[in-house]
Amino acid sequence: MGSTGTACAGPETDGERRNGPDAVGVAVLGACAAWALITAAAGEGRPEGMLLAVLAVAAGYAVGRIGGALLPVAAPCAGALAGVGLAVTVPHLAPGPQITAPLGHAGATTAVLALSAGAACCAAWAASARAVRAALRLLAVGIAVTAAVLGSAAGCLAAAAVLLCSLAAGRVRRRGPGVAVLAVTAAGVTGLTWAVAGDAVPEGFAAPLEARLTSHRVDLWRDALGLARHHAGLGVGPGRFGELGATALPSPSSGGKPHSAPLQLAAEQGAVGAALLALAFGWLLYALWRSPRATPVVLTAGAALTAVAAVAAVGNALSFTAVSVGTGLLAGLATARPFADDAARRPARTRRTRPGGDRSPR
Repeated sequence: MGSTGTACAGPETDGERRNGPDAVGVAVLGACAAWALITAAAGEGRPEGMLLAVLAVAAGYAVGRIGGALLPVAAPCAGALAGVGLAVTVPHLAPGPQITAPLGHAGATTAVLALSAGAACCAAWAASARAVRAALRLLAVGIAVTAAVLGSAAGCLAAAAVLLCSLAAGRVRRRGPGVAVLAVTAAGVTGLTWAVAGDAVPEGFAAPLEARLTSHRVDLWRDALGLARHHAGLGVGPGRFGELGATALPSPSSGGKPHSAPLQLAAEQGAVGAALLALAFGWLLYALWRSPRATPVVLTAGAALTAVAAVAAVGNALSFTAVSVGTGLLAGLATARPFADDAARRPARTRRTRPGGDRSPR
């Protein structure tokens, strides 16, 4: 009777796992797009950048779900190779005028490499053959080495951290606490960014931190926080920070952005915009928590996405379409149910529900 009850409850549980996070994602991404349009109309802003980012995440997520269902090993492996190839062949990750030092495109490169390492490690956990699994982990090591060769110390560190988290995830039995740790980590980095912008960091710690971040970046953060305080409701309008920021206005090297996604959203779209950004990241973690994939795959993808969130909190990573697409792609890969798993479960479910109670495979 216990087996029969489980079999009857299985399809409903599977449906909830598949549809619940998807419905939340549609609502969150739709709200992000709608709020960008509202604040743009109120502040004469330009919502195209935000709309493109939402579209990129949604498209990447859809492609990831399809690829993860059809090719659970090959699809993330291809994604990892594509990310590395993009970082090597297109160093600036975007056409047109480039952001110069001391800000630059390093954050975007770091994010792409972290996502690539995460995809390689997810493919390793999805592989059944030990040789294939070892080869894919060597690919993740190669991504970290490539980052070092490219001169991206942050990218090397991020890829190595994702690999170590992936190896540790194999010993984790419950994904809930692991997902919670990732959420706290992202919140901690974001909180530190706001503390630096608000001069709330202890004096002995502030000087070396500001030297590492560069004073120019910190000044941009302070401008963004000042605008967020004075325009907490609707913000100054999407894309208008470069017109109103005291530091960004005379400095074309900033690209017209504060180089911190939470502070940019707070300045340009008010408190609601910053809250929606946090909600979007929360949705990704929620989708991973409810994912039908194995816990090591889920936590590996979560570690890579948390690395991207940390980079976006202190840099300009989310302004690059490649990062937005990669974020959605990895999340989709880690939340897709492979068709092979469904095919393996279907005969077992049929045997459990066969009339007469015969559970023999023959």
